[in-house]
Amino acid sequence: MAAVTAPKQDRSRATRQRLLEAAVACLAEHGWAGSTVAVVAERAGVSRGAAQHHFPTREDLFTAAVEYVAEERSNALRALPSRDRHEAVAALVDLFTGPLFRAALHLWVAASGEDQLRARVTELEARVGRESHRVAVDVLGADESRPGVRETVQGLLDMARGLGLATLLTDDRARRERVVSQWSRLLDEALWDGRSERS
Repeated sequence: MAAVTAPKQDRSRATRQRLLEAAVACLAEHGWAGSTVAVVAERAGVSRGAAQHHFPTREDLFTAAVEYVAEERSNALRALPSRDRHEAVAALVDLFTGPLFRAALHLWVAASGEDQLRARVTELEARVGRESHRVAVDVLGADESRPGVRETVQGLLDMARGLGLATLLTDDRARRERVVSQWSRLLDEALWDGRSERS
């Protein structure tokens, strides 16, 4: 019996995963208005009935997509290796300039006008924000016990989000690289802990 059940559960998980990935892709490409359950189901290659079996309502589907985006962003942040500051800053900024951020942004905008989504999106985004901050602290090797360090790291994440918003309209990589270089220099100064004394 377990041998029969396992493949069915695997297929169900695979279908759910395809639906979540399709929902994120639809949001990133078409926004909230263009992302219906039918459009997502077609993109995922499943019937609308199968989609509604996993997610009975549109809100259920896209709330689960919010969670999927949150988990993917957290996993991406956790996977960042410890490198020099410039590479760490560039990697953090990159997380806010891709399709996952674009999809999350469409959900934030939709949630601002949809009561059923607002509470879910707000709670998930707060959780992802806390996780992003924790991982950024680790990647940057920042000591938050020092005055101003917490705010400096948060300022970096806020700046990265702003660059992500700017990228929605124009992809100015050269400008982004200049901003990353400047923030890396600022962070070197702000996060330097004095352990290596200057001679």
